[in-house]
Amino acid sequence: MSPIAERQLYIYNSSSGLKEIFNPINNNKVGMYVCGPTVYNYVHLGNCRTFISFDIIYRYLTHIGYKVRYVRNITDAGHLENDASEGEDRIAKKARIEEIEPMEVVQKYTVDFHRTLAKFNTMPPSIEPTATGHIVEQIELVKQILDAGFAYEVEGSVYFDVLKFNESSKYGKLSGRKLEDMIHNTRETSGQSEKRNPQDFALWKKAQPEHIMRWPSHWGDGFPGWHLECTAMSTKYLGKKFDIHGGGIDLKFPHHECEIAQNEAIFNCCPANYWVHTNMLTLNGKKMAKSTGNNILPEEIFSGENEIMERPFSPIVTRFFMLQAHYRSVLDFSNDAMLASEKGFSKLMHGLSVLESLDTSKETIGFDVAKWKQKCYDAMNDDFNTPILIANLFDAVKFVQNINDGRSSVTKEDLDEIRLTLHNFVHDVLGLKQEEQKVDHYLENSINLLIELRNDARIRKDFATSDKIRDELAKSGILLQDSAQETTYKLKK
Repeated sequence: MSPIAERQLYIYNSSSGLKEIFNPINNNKVGMYVCGPTVYNYVHLGNCRTFISFDIIYRYLTHIGYKVRYVRNITDAGHLENDASEGEDRIAKKARIEEIEPMEVVQKYTVDFHRTLAKFNTMPPSIEPTATGHIVEQIELVKQILDAGFAYEVEGSVYFDVLKFNESSKYGKLSGRKLEDMIHNTRETSGQSEKRNPQDFALWKKAQPEHIMRWPSHWGDGFPGWHLECTAMSTKYLGKKFDIHGGGIDLKFPHHECEIAQNEAIFNCCPANYWVHTNMLTLNGKKMAKSTGNNILPEEIFSGENEIMERPFSPIVTRFFMLQAHYRSVLDFSNDAMLASEKGFSKLMHGLSVLESLDTSKETIGFDVAKWKQKCYDAMNDDFNTPILIANLFDAVKFVQNINDGRSSVTKEDLDEIRLTLHNFVHDVLGLKQEEQKVDHYLENSINLLIELRNDARIRKDFATSDKIRDELAKSGILLQDSAQETTYKLKK
């Protein structure tokens, strides 16, 4: 049974500023494009939050029956330092500093990106194209924009003519900015002299003699502008108009605004029906920034090698932390927040483990399973509201604990429905999984001491003490295993 026809999904559209009913272009098929990383450095935690958020969206759309083509690009060329038209290519700059080839930079940080997202248990996209793999398509788009009269060439570089475009359309419609205000607030800066207007952005940049990354074109050797690659790859794999375009809120302007302008100049339509933006991640109440030292990398969280967290936290606990805030809300990362998330995650996983050993009864008391299940779907159908969903999941965990403690009861049919629904949302939609439990050195010594005390009690035939040690350890999830030679233990999953 496909839930698509039974439940209405609402998505907040950044373009309208409203939650809108989701109606895909092609029935049960969804095209989703998400702006990926610029691979010139280790992926930072804010980027990870964005990709985890879209992983949830991808998972949920798939869960409710849509066939999703999820395209997420890799920017491996063309991203200039000021995100617009000037400065040095970030990857080329890194290659120059490290004295290696640009593609060595790309390979190093692409591998880090994939490895990190795998630790967070994100699903790979359907297609992951690269900017350098689509130079031909980008050159063709530049030609089409020139032919449409919305671009001009200056000494080997090609710029999009924002003022010309604004005569027939509206530049700034996504971000709510007015071109008149942008012009009024613009100061002339060096490097803008060859552009007709400061708001114009590069479609193709002439490569200077020292520039490493360069390709031949009709206008001479050069490289594409950053905004162009997403138009080239989204239209190639999803068509000139598709369902969802996503990214971090920092991409709304100028990147996504420029994408819209390029698409309208060529195809006379906005590329996406729904624009979805994730909000920022702060650290201890302040903006994350390497320059101020208020920054932490995912691997530093996992290893504990940082001066912010009191100890390491696992990737799955970190993922769970991120899901406890709505993707459009600012989320503050802190030691206390992570400790609370770890506690909540353990409670959720313990509830799932208890679920497997419950006894059933002739009636369900104290819990409306059908109503609870609908509330779970209602949360996700309300713009993918993961914090409300998690609160609903904990309602079920509380009920499970009540059954286990003998304060409530459940029928076999309802228990099977709870099991299936929890599995669907915890594992398939939220992407959470039970982690391999590890025992630290101090806890291991304590367990071994208790095993020795129990063995002494058994030798003395003090079976009351022996059984008490075994049973109390079992309550804590530590299961003793006796053999003829020794007593060992394992952790209950």
